[in-house]
Amino acid sequence: MKKLVLAIAFIGIGSFAMAQQTTPTPQDRQAKRAEMKAKFQQREQEHLAQMQKDLNLNQAQVDKIKALQDKRKAEMKAEFDKNKGEKQARMEQMKAKRAQMDADMKQILTPQQYDKWQADRKAKMEQRRMAMKDKGMKGPRMHKPMNTAPEPIK
Repeated sequence: MKKLVLAIAFIGIGSFAMAQQTTPTPQDRQAKRAEMKAKFQQREQEHLAQMQKDLNLNQAQVDKIKALQDKRKAEMKAEFDKNKGEKQARMEQMKAKRAQMDADMKQILTPQQYDKWQADRKAKMEQRRMAMKDKGMKGPRMHKPMNTAPEPIK
């Protein structure tokens, strides 16, 4: 009996220890980013060398292709940065509209009605999130638990 209890305790402690995930530090992120960048550059060089071999390119052609790839990479980065700024602006605009709607609803509804409306809205959002997760749509927000209040009893 003691062995069973000890075995269960060790399994529980082991499971708990394995479940603990440390959040990556900024240094970890920078190191991983640098590693990925180095791998990408190496892959890029290997691809260019393979093209040179397969197409029998001379050095002038290789230099022109490299310049073309660098130009394209810079254009893509500029486009990404532009879209990122626009996306953040849209998100801020949506947050402002949502906050305004909340304020308007709070003025229209009684406190009990407002609380029920909030709970219903959160429940519907959670249902949509689960439906998206079931369809295989994964994103950074899909793994965060949502703070939901228990639904009031009717």
